[in-house]
Formats: sequence, structure tokens, C-alpha cells
Amino acid sequence: MMLRYLPVHRPHRRLGIDALARGSGVHPDMLRRFVALGLLRADRDTGGRLWFPPSELAAVARIERLRCGLSLNYAALGVVIELLDQIRALEDELRRRPSTGPERSDAGRSA
Repeated sequence: MMLRYLPVHRPHRRLGIDALARGSGVHPDMLRRFVALGLLRADRDTGGRLWFPPSELAAVARIERLRCGLSLNYAALGVVIELLDQIRALEDELRRRPSTGPERSDAGRSA
């Protein structure tokens, strides 16, 4: 008896625009607009088709929350996303630093 091995299914490393649209519930034209504005990362193949890393599903959800929940325009979206990313980076840096004990916020005040 000869054994046959089925190929291992590997998750897609990239999503096409239609797959991202289905996964996010956002129209492909809107996704193209987000790419043009620099809000989403995408690569183009030789045929000009857009390919997205799977992590961009979370990025689309974030954009939609900001756009719909806070009624931000496209220019403001970019600024807010950049600021949120900077805040996250600073918070991560603070978490990595060793604690030196409680700091006194009232240092230098006279009683």
C-alpha cells in the first residue's frame, strides 16, 4: 500500500483586495483610497494588483472605527493614526524600562 501525503495548508501570507474587502466589510474602492492616502500598506504585483499583509485587516478595522465613530476626515485619519502609533511606541518603551520607584510629582514645591 502506497501512502500519499496531502500538502500542508499554509495560511495565505498576502490578501488580495477582494479578500481584504470580504474580511473587513469595506468596499474595494475604499481600500484603494486608503492605500492612496498611505493609511494601508500594500504591495503591487507586476499586473498592478494590490496585495496586503494579513495584519492590514486590523488596520482597516481601526481606520473604520476612527472614521465612523469619530467622524474624522481622511486627512485627520492619518494624523490620528500616526499619533496613536507614537503613543503606543512610547508606552511600550516605558514598559520595558526598569522601575526606579515612585516619582514625586510635588518635588520642588514649598510646603
